Parts: sequence; C-alpha cells; structure tokens
Amino acid sequence: MRNSIPGADAMPKAKERTSMAKPKVAIIDDHPIVREGLSEVLEKQGEFTVCGGASDSASAMDLIEREHPDLLIVDISLRGTSGIELIKQVRSRYENMRMLVSSMHDERFYAERCLRAGAQGYVSKEEGTAKIIEALRQIIAGKVYLSEAMSEHFLSQMVQTGADPNRSSIETLSDRELEVFELIGRGLSTRKIAEALNLSMKTIETYRENIKVKLGLPDSTALIRRAVQWWESR
Repeated sequence: MRNSIPGADAMPKAKERTSMAKPKVAIIDDHPIVREGLSEVLEKQGEFTVCGGASDSASAMDLIEREHPDLLIVDISLRGTSGIELIKQVRSRYENMRMLVSSMHDERFYAERCLRAGAQGYVSKEEGTAKIIEALRQIIAGKVYLSEAMSEHFLSQMVQTGADPNRSSIETLSDRELEVFELIGRGLSTRKIAEALNLSMKTIETYRENIKVKLGLPDSTALIRRAVQWWESR
C-alpha cells in the first residue's frame, strides 16, 4: 500500500535537494573587473551561485526578471540611475528581494539611506570580500548587516543630545540631491553630472537650486565651495 502512489519514495529526496539549493546572487556594479572578481570569489566559496551581473538599472531589472536571484549585491555608482534608485525600484516590484550594498561611498552618509530604500545591509569595498561573504550569510538568514563602526554610529545618534548643524543640513538632502552634491564636490560640471546620471541639464539645475535652498547657500560659487569642502573632508 505504501508504494501505491507512483514516485512516493522520491518525493522526500526532491524536497531535500530544494532545501539544499545554493542562494542565487546577482552582482550589479558598473566595473566589469569588480563583477568578475567578486563572482569568482563567491563561486569558489561554494555557498552561493552567481547567476549574472549588470552595470546599470535597466540591465539589472532584466537580469532579475530572467534569473530570479535570491539576493543582489549593488554598488551605489551605476551607469545612469544610482544604486539607491535601483534598490527602490527593485523593492517596489520584488517585495521579498534581499539586497546588500557594496560601495566605496562613505557609509556614514549612505548606509542609512540604502537601508531606508530597501537594502538589508551595507559593506564598504575597503573591507574586502570576507566581509561581503559574512554580510551575505546574515542577510540570507533574515538579518540586517552593518559594520561595527556604523552600528555604533547609529547607537550614538540615538543618545546624542546635540547635533552638528552642518551635518544635519546635508542630511536633509534627498538621495538624488546628495548624489548631485557629491558630484559637484568631485568637480563635475552640470553637463557632466547630467551625462553621468542620464538626466537633462535642466533637471540637474533644479537639483542644484534645491540644494542651495536646503543648505542656505546664496549662489553657485558658495554651492561649489561647500560641496568641495564636504567631499574633501570625508
């Protein structure tokens, strides 16, 4: 009687194979050498399967639709739309997608923004691949990953009674405004910023005006000076 259902003995084995399947990871970074190097490290680790990579938002969304990864590793600097905007886009379409940000950008200014956008972790590229693997393990387990320094920073913010007015004013910038502000600080012209973000010059000018208002800056010269000082002090 116990064998009256065809394939009954095979069913538990099929379930076991599914439960032991390696998480699929997609790497979204605009540097091919970074994608290739990280992919090689993860494959050698044996815990994950790398299902592909992309350098921009559109390619990333196509990859997700095609491969259905379990987790994304996303850089903030991408071709066109920023990594933060991509995270928001992914979160709106794939509610359960897990995402880890790996970037050279200063985590003091970007980690919280990435988490608010929908990521589950942030790792500086300066930390190396060992930290990325540690972060992936935690995120796959349903946890949030931040560096020890960033975790302490968040706790400090919670108990801090005073505030740095310069810092708080910059934190009022939206994700895109902060991105434009950073590019100004790095010396890019309005035209170059528009090309880098795949936006019109008129849109960048609007962002520049919004930043000046939020930071209380009287003109473009003051904006450039403030942006350069902020960039160099990081």
